[in-house]
Amino acid sequence: MAQKPSIPKGTRDFSPAEVSKRNYIFSIIKRNFEHYGFQPIETPSFENSETLMGKYGEEGDRLIFKILNSGDYLSKADEKALVNKESNKLTSSISEKALRYDLTVPFARYVVQHQNDIEFPFKRYQMQPVWRADRPQKGRFREFYQCDADVVGSKSLWQEVELVQLYDAVFSDLGLAGVTIKINNRKVLSGIAEVIGAQDKLIDFTVALDKLDKIGADGVKKEMLEKGISEAAISKVEALFSFSGTIAEKLPKLSQLLATSEEGMKGIEELQFICQKVSQLGLKGAELDLDVTLARGLNYYTGSIFEVAAPKSVSMGSIGGGGRYDDLTGIFGLDNMSGVGISFGLDRIYLVLEELNLFPKAIEITTKALFINYGEAEAFYAMQAMQKLRQVGITVELYPDAIKVGKQFGYADKRSIPYAVIVGESEMKDNQFGFKNLQTGEQQLVDFETLKTLLLA
Repeated sequence: MAQKPSIPKGTRDFSPAEVSKRNYIFSIIKRNFEHYGFQPIETPSFENSETLMGKYGEEGDRLIFKILNSGDYLSKADEKALVNKESNKLTSSISEKALRYDLTVPFARYVVQHQNDIEFPFKRYQMQPVWRADRPQKGRFREFYQCDADVVGSKSLWQEVELVQLYDAVFSDLGLAGVTIKINNRKVLSGIAEVIGAQDKLIDFTVALDKLDKIGADGVKKEMLEKGISEAAISKVEALFSFSGTIAEKLPKLSQLLATSEEGMKGIEELQFICQKVSQLGLKGAELDLDVTLARGLNYYTGSIFEVAAPKSVSMGSIGGGGRYDDLTGIFGLDNMSGVGISFGLDRIYLVLEELNLFPKAIEITTKALFINYGEAEAFYAMQAMQKLRQVGITVELYPDAIKVGKQFGYADKRSIPYAVIVGESEMKDNQFGFKNLQTGEQQLVDFETLKTLLLA
């Protein structure tokens, strides 16, 4: 017996119903991207290895899927590395390309490569799959979609204000209430490290702080001490471990802590502008919250940092994130090109909507009516009517084989098709159609115009 086929761990097949739901999310995100003036681009699924490697840190490099060179790739392999089993050196000699790890670095490469054809500031959106050799778990896959919106070529904080509104608009259109858009600023984190005398341990400090909601205050203190941050330094920021209140209440407290840090105060000014304008303009349903423990993307974020938390009723990690980067294109030789962007985690958003039963029932219905097949003459009569119905946007189909009627009705039931159209000799003779509601069982005899009206309803 042949072995049953399978797919790689961390990848998925999608059924027609699942694809319809995913397309529903895509359509809402895309519509809002375009309402906010973002233009679509696409980049290749794989890039030259040199484009990706070294851009995500050591851990990120490890998670990049490498593509073996075509043909006899071992003929050009580094023989010494092969004999000594030095995988890093060997990989560079047998693999020149890799699957993209995210959409941000390919976007930076795109901007630099096409800079003479782009009108700045450039607002782009991109909705494509990415790949990471990560350990699969709930909400984390090896192949998944990112839906990104970025603006490059402007340092204006109005862009951050708009991106918060964009997040709010998308989640409002998805019917997802209780979403929290968390905001912080890299300058604030740097300022905190400065006032406690731990500038040289910024990453260690912020990585530990970022774990507050997972390991608690004692766990954070323990990790900071293990990283060489002194008890005296930790005591200066201990108030952050229980930092609560509204944004208007948090900012003055933060200002007191960072009063001696010029960079920290600059971060507070930026936060104040963004939060104040968002508050004045208002949000539809999402909540904006200042989270001083938020410390994602510190390898490239230089200003605002965003993370979107799902409603508390759902056990799920972040469903979006982003931030301001002042020199991302500098990695490819184009300096001083400030940008800011956000991303939507499509797969996690899908899981949240599914758990909360927020997908509209209508998106699962693909075919409005099934024409029952009684034979060649009846099928041709049905096809003529179907051709006219499709021209006015009605989705209909003919069961392809003239088999037992019960089996055809069973097919319609399993496909959740709401109506059946019955065409036999008598219907053809009178130029009519039998129209049956498969939910109620009600059946009536109608002419074509009435059939069209019923299906358009």
